Order: sequence, then structure tokens, then C-alpha cells
Amino acid sequence: MKPPPTPLKFGYGTNGFTHHRLSDVLVVLADLGYDGVALTLDHNHLDPYAEDLPRRVTAVARQLGRHGLGITVETGAPYFLDPWGKHLPTLMSDGSELRVDLLRRALRIAADLGSPTVHLCSGPAPDGLPEQDAWKRLAEGVETVLETAEKYGVALAFEPEPYMFVDTVERCLRLAQLVDGHELFGVTFDVGHAHCVEERPLLDCLRRAAPILRNTQIEDMRRGVHRHLEFGAGEIDFPPVLAVLRELGHPGLVSVEIQGGSLDAPEVARRSIEFLRAAERAAAAE
Repeated sequence: MKPPPTPLKFGYGTNGFTHHRLSDVLVVLADLGYDGVALTLDHNHLDPYAEDLPRRVTAVARQLGRHGLGITVETGAPYFLDPWGKHLPTLMSDGSELRVDLLRRALRIAADLGSPTVHLCSGPAPDGLPEQDAWKRLAEGVETVLETAEKYGVALAFEPEPYMFVDTVERCLRLAQLVDGHELFGVTFDVGHAHCVEERPLLDCLRRAAPILRNTQIEDMRRGVHRHLEFGAGEIDFPPVLAVLRELGHPGLVSVEIQGGSLDAPEVARRSIEFLRAAERAAAAE
């Protein structure tokens, strides 16, 4: 008899708790029954350029262990490197060495925290840069960062993001080919993003990503509108999504990403985990 699928591990993104100290975020998520945290490196929670970074990382690692939380490290803070340019510089930009340095720091932090992955996205291509050249620069940048990933044994989990250069699963899979299918290159699949912009049905996109799937982000969304919504406020039917993730034996966190919920973060997080557990039960029943 086939054993039942392993329950999914739900996390919550710290970019939805921008008004909380990180230590308090971890307490709230543990108390609510989350399995992990998607930690965005930024000025507020864990600054990878802080002078006392080793002390801070050690403290976070202890807190994660104390609360029994898993972790994935994210690098998507939009204005972290450039206060005027969202997600700039990218691996395709002049000045891409700043992005490479951030990703290398993130990999070292991830290794120290026990995170199996570091999340990244492409950002926009520079104006006027031919697409072929953008692909070349992006692949070369990713290959450079993968050298550091090999050192630490931490995978890159690349996220297709609406209206960025790499905005679909197919384009992410193309990038995987350009880096020769490196074993430490994988995908972060965002459920809302797929519903928002993909031409294929959402579940087809998820299955396309499955061979190199590392992490999943989850929120509700409406077609063609890149706005992260609470569950039930958009158009997505979630039990089938969770059923496919269970069927795939998804090993990573399934992390809620509702950045706009920070002013009511504990309650948004509470409503989210209650919704997801109910949807998971419905998926199991089906």
C-alpha cells in the first residue's frame, strides 16, 4: 500500500512583518504553528553588511533552533542595494558585482543558519540591452555565484517574477539550461505569480518546475494584477495546488508572501495558516 504523502511545511515571509523585530517574528510564527520562516535579508531584520553580522547570525540560528523553525534565505528586498532603483543593480547591470557580493554573503549566511537555499530573481534587464546579451550576462552572473554555492553546499532557488526579465517558469528553465543544469540551481515557484502571468494553467506550470523545485511561495492573486492578496481575496483554488505539492513530495517550505499585511501581520499570519491547514485537509480528502 502506498504511504500517505508527507505533510507540507508552511512558512511565512519576514517581508510581511516589516514593523516587527526579527526575534519577535520568530516567536509569533512558532506560536501560530508555522514550520519555518522565509527570511529576507534587509536593513530591518538581518543586514548582511552589519558590522556585528556574525553575532547576529549566531543569535538567529539559536532562536530558530529554540523554536523548531526551518528557514530559507531570500534576497528580494527591492531597494536594498540602490535607494532609487528597485531590484538594482541586477546580474545583468553595469555594476553587477554589487549583486554578486550580496548573493555570496547570503549563501554564507544561509549555510550558518542551516538554510538549504538562497532565493533570487532576475530583476529588470537594462534598457536597450539586446535580449541575447541579457541572457549571457545573467547566466554568467549566476555561474559566478554558483561557485560560492558549491563552497557552502547551498542551492540557488531562482524565482520567476512578473514583469522582470525572467518572469515565467519556461524562462527559468531556459536559464537552468544556460548554466548546464547545475545541480545547485533550482526554482522558487510562486503560486500567485504563476496565476498572474503564465500562459499555461497554474498546475501545469508547477509540474513543469517540479524536477528542480526547491521552494514554493504562496498567496492569492488575480489574473494580470501583481498584488499579493490574502487567501480568499483572489481567484486561486488552493486545494489542488497543495495536492500537487504533496504528490510531488515537495521538500522545501511553502511560504506565505503577503508583503502588504505588515500593519496587521500577526492576524494576517494567523488567518493564513488556518486557511492553508484547512486547504491541506481538503486536498488530502480529495
